[in-house]
Amino acid sequence: MLKKQILAGLAFVAAALSVTAAGADQPVPWQTRFQAPGSDMMAQITWFEAYTLWFIIPITLLVLGLLVWVMIRFRESANPVPSRTSHNSLIEVIWTVGPVVILLAIALPSFQILTEQLAPAEEPEITLKATGYQWYWGFEYQDGDEPLSFEAVLLKDGDRAGLGKEDKAVYPRLLAVDNEIVVPVDTMVRVLVTAADVIHAFAVPSFGVKVDAIPGRMNETWFKAQKEGLYYGQCSELCGKDHAFMPLAVRVVSRDQYDAWKSAAKTDISGANRALMAAIYGDRKVANAALAATAAN
Repeated sequence: MLKKQILAGLAFVAAALSVTAAGADQPVPWQTRFQAPGSDMMAQITWFEAYTLWFIIPITLLVLGLLVWVMIRFRESANPVPSRTSHNSLIEVIWTVGPVVILLAIALPSFQILTEQLAPAEEPEITLKATGYQWYWGFEYQDGDEPLSFEAVLLKDGDRAGLGKEDKAVYPRLLAVDNEIVVPVDTMVRVLVTAADVIHAFAVPSFGVKVDAIPGRMNETWFKAQKEGLYYGQCSELCGKDHAFMPLAVRVVSRDQYDAWKSAAKTDISGANRALMAAIYGDRKVANAALAATAAN
């Protein structure tokens, strides 16, 4: 039994390393912290989470210690005559001034992050419209003279070979899709989010992005990916029986790769995706799949 657990642990580590090497960021078993940040905004959010722990953990331990001390020191057997003290000026000052100082220390950096989230310093180069459906996503690139639109559906096991996505470490079950969003690295992307039926939510943890998709309403968010790779997200609002099967994926590539992909995707999204994967991974199998798809068309 112990040997099996050790082997399972080694397999998990190997899978995690292979995912990192392939540039795919996704949740892992027993994860307790955020996914690795893929943008400066997520890096700030990760820093702020660690920063607040320097306040939360000591306060939690202090309250726990006080509770234990009170239960032991002032239990009935040890303190048969209870104190009738009703006021202490020093304690009143401490528990008033202390929390105010702590809240200010937390509020000031949080306001700075919120301001940057709501009012980014850069103008977007790419505008992407994301529409949630039961239970898939529709995407439309609205920059340029010819809008590019496609749908992203959960990748089925039977379609993996044809799409060149058989590596489950890079294209995990329940997270991989047939068509990823493709954006260039170091580029401001504005995302207009809505829904066609019920409330959904567009969320990509590595970018610090999560916004509701509401029918009849257009919400807006943005991200600027700072390293190339494949990043996974999901619908994060309970939207019906197949809510758990509504992932999305963002592939961040170089500017030249993005331009080539977008030009080809306007006429053949599947072929453009295969050609892009072949260019990224240098994978002969993916390249052969692209040639076979082109010949079939």
